[in-house]
Amino acid sequence: MLLSHRVEDGARLASLLWEFGPGWRAISSAMVGGGIGPVEWVLNAQVPGGYARMDPVAHLLEMAPPGRGVGMLTAASVERFTRAVDGGVEVAATTGLRVPTWAAAPEGAADPELAPMHLPGTINIIVAVPVAMSDAALVNTVMTVTEAKTQALVEEGFPCTGTASDAVCVAVRDDGPEEPFGGPRSLWGARVARAVHSAVRRGARDWAGRDRHSAVRRSARDRTRSDQSITRGEEISGTTM
Repeated sequence: MLLSHRVEDGARLASLLWEFGPGWRAISSAMVGGGIGPVEWVLNAQVPGGYARMDPVAHLLEMAPPGRGVGMLTAASVERFTRAVDGGVEVAATTGLRVPTWAAAPEGAADPELAPMHLPGTINIIVAVPVAMSDAALVNTVMTVTEAKTQALVEEGFPCTGTASDAVCVAVRDDGPEEPFGGPRSLWGARVARAVHSAVRRGARDWAGRDRHSAVRRSARDRTRSDQSITRGEEISGTTM
């Protein structure tokens, strides 16, 4: 895996490139390389919070290497990615939880994505499994990734199944006997579950620590502004994120 940085719109942004080379295929929900097909690389690129470009696919391809691959975007801090290994399975995750979301929300509920943009969201998970899998097993493995992610988040105190913009990629070998199962009690599914659980749990804990520090800074800033306003005889009607 290669971690690199670029400057875009005045911001220093990180990208994580995982190059597999030939002999791999993947299942992914990403905008670039989504679905099931050959894969030589996976790119997880950071963008600023409030990202508003209308050409995200073209933007990803500008940053991507040649060949067939998967590209995903996140506003989470890519340089703080977490990694886990279990029995040959490797996982890399970037974790942002600005808008923790339950998958099933009441119809007509307020859109949490409109929350203040003081911290980024999105959880992107990349998994590499060193064996071949059937298409059905690949789908099963994505289910396992999602279940393990949710378990990690709940155990870290986040009442959610993830965020509304999470992305996943599971890469496997395209040769050799195909594993028929990817569920959490299958050999390889169990390894995937443990590795994803470990990476996301550490990422959530890291994000929560930064969130608390940010909240303390905002609270101190707001108290200072309030004190200054009282001195000037002004009224504070609310807080600014």
